[in-house]
Amino acid sequence: MTQVKAASGGNIYVPFEERKGNESIVYFTRDISPKGILKAYEKVSQHITGKVAVKLHTGEKNGPNFVPASWVKEVMENSESLKDATIIETNTYYAGDRDTTEKHRETLKVNGWTFCPVDITDEEGTTDLPVKGGKWFDHMTVGSHLPDYDSMFTLTHFKGHTMGGFGGSNKNIGIGCADAHIGKKMIHSREGEGQWSVAEEELMEKISESTKATIDFFGKNVTYVNVMRNMSVSCDCEGLAAAPVVTPNVGILASTDICAIDTACVDLIHAMTAEQNHDLWERMQTRHGFRQLSYMKELGMGNDRYILIDLDNGEVRITPKEAVKDVKPFKRIEF
Repeated sequence: MTQVKAASGGNIYVPFEERKGNESIVYFTRDISPKGILKAYEKVSQHITGKVAVKLHTGEKNGPNFVPASWVKEVMENSESLKDATIIETNTYYAGDRDTTEKHRETLKVNGWTFCPVDITDEEGTTDLPVKGGKWFDHMTVGSHLPDYDSMFTLTHFKGHTMGGFGGSNKNIGIGCADAHIGKKMIHSREGEGQWSVAEEELMEKISESTKATIDFFGKNVTYVNVMRNMSVSCDCEGLAAAPVVTPNVGILASTDICAIDTACVDLIHAMTAEQNHDLWERMQTRHGFRQLSYMKELGMGNDRYILIDLDNGEVRITPKEAVKDVKPFKRIEF
């Protein structure tokens, strides 16, 4: 394996054997289905109690790649801890089908998010959560409803991202919980400069500090599932305009450690052949996305070392290379 370095030195992919520190548990299944999500979630759901928020990306109108609403409905109906849960979202910073609450509600209907309550948490304003140990922020502004919840299940469609390199659990929370007009502006824009003036390492660090504010609020009552399916280099924010998918589907991962789960997903992409991973790996590298991982570790948000547990074969430890050895050329998994 080789290291990939940006000019600034912050965008480094560090091979597993060169990492130091403690290890976290990451569960893995190749079963890309509602049952697979549920199987993975139940391994990490022990602290999901009380009033539960499900943070996911509900997508632009008719987007082809986000985790289907029908899948999430099946998961929630079959999990005791999620039966009365609420999906949470925020309005978008960019202009589109979700930049106002009215348009957002219409998009939710189009995409099938009608089977449970959906709380647009910044619909009625904002609140601030502290960022402990950050270098960019001392607080992050989030939707005012977010503190109403006791627990949060983060269900993430892992994929590429135009600015972030990749969108994992970190991006799902860091951008997805920040409110539309203050928090997202803090992350994406410098004072007196353009709307999207922040990029590369600075953007990765600001996303991570935003995430830290939310997961520090929930403490042990937050958990993560990443679905590695229909992974375009584009975010689900791009909807029907997303780049075609060429990366093979991999599986579903779950952990209580946000740094470990996003790192494991990146490792699984890295473990593929160059032909399989070229587009997505290039997107991560050129956008300086690896800085998400190293900065989460620096902030004490989790470990970049982990034990990958294969849920399909007796819960044995496997390597990323073993996990992807049988992946097939991409074939779309339809809703």
